[in-house]
Amino acid sequence: MRDKTLKAADYLKAKIKTTPDIGVVLGSGLGGLAEEFEEEVRIKFKDIPHFPESSVKGHKGEIVAGKLCGKDVIAMAGRIHFYEGLSMAEITFPIRVMAELGVGKLIVSNAGGAVNKNFTPGDIVIIKDHINLMGDNPLKGRPDFIDMTTAYSPALRSLASAVGSDLGIDLKSGVYVANSGPSYETPAEVKMAGIIGGDIVGMSTVPEVILANRFGIEVLGLSMITNMAAGITGNKLSHEEVIETTEIAQEKFKSLVREIITRMTV
Repeated sequence: MRDKTLKAADYLKAKIKTTPDIGVVLGSGLGGLAEEFEEEVRIKFKDIPHFPESSVKGHKGEIVAGKLCGKDVIAMAGRIHFYEGLSMAEITFPIRVMAELGVGKLIVSNAGGAVNKNFTPGDIVIIKDHINLMGDNPLKGRPDFIDMTTAYSPALRSLASAVGSDLGIDLKSGVYVANSGPSYETPAEVKMAGIIGGDIVGMSTVPEVILANRFGIEVLGLSMITNMAAGITGNKLSHEEVIETTEIAQEKFKSLVREIITRMTV
C-alpha cells in the first residue's frame, strides 16, 4: 500500500502547481465548489496510478487542486463508497495520498438522511461524532489503536459554527451513523439509529475520517440533509431526491465552506 501511495502522490506532485494544506471531499451533488478554484489543475481519478474510480451518479470522479479563498486546496469532486464493491483500503486510498501530499486539515461533506425530527431537508449539520455500523474498518489488519475521542476537530467545529452564525446559516450539530448501503435504511434501522444516539444516517465519511485521524489530520465533517430518513414521513426515498435537494441548497453550502477555508489557519 505504501508503494502505491507514493506512486499516486508523485504523479499528483508532478501535475499540480501548489502544495495543498487543506483537503476537501465533496459528496453527492456537492461538487459545485470544485468549479470555484483558481489556477486549478483537474485530474480524473482513472488517470492517477492505483486510484479507485467512482461509479455513482453525481460524483465527477476527479481531483481538483489549486487556490481556493487564498489557500492551497486539493479536492475530491466525488468519492468512492464501500457499497461500490471495493475494500476499505481502496475507498480510503485518496486520504492516504492527501496525507502524503502534506494535507493537515480535511473537510469531509456528505448527503445524509435525517433521523432527528428537528432537522429538515436543506439543513447543514456539523458532525460532532459518528457511529460506525459499516461492519468494517480501514485500519483492520494493522495494530493501529487510534484514539477517536475527538475524531471531528473541536476547533474546526467551533470555527464552522462561528462562520454559520456570521453568515446567518442555522447550522445544526449531530451524530452521523454510517451504514454500508447501497440500500437505504429500513424504518426499523432508522428507529434503532435514533435510539443509539444518531441524528443522521448515511453511507460514507466514517472510513475517511478514521484514516485521517490515523495520519493526524484535523477533520471537519459537514452533512447536508437531503431527506427525512425512512419511516419518519412515510415517503419513499430515491437518489434523485438526494441530488435535487443538494442542488437547491448548494449555494448555501458553498458559501459556508468558502468562508471556513478563508478563516482556517494552516
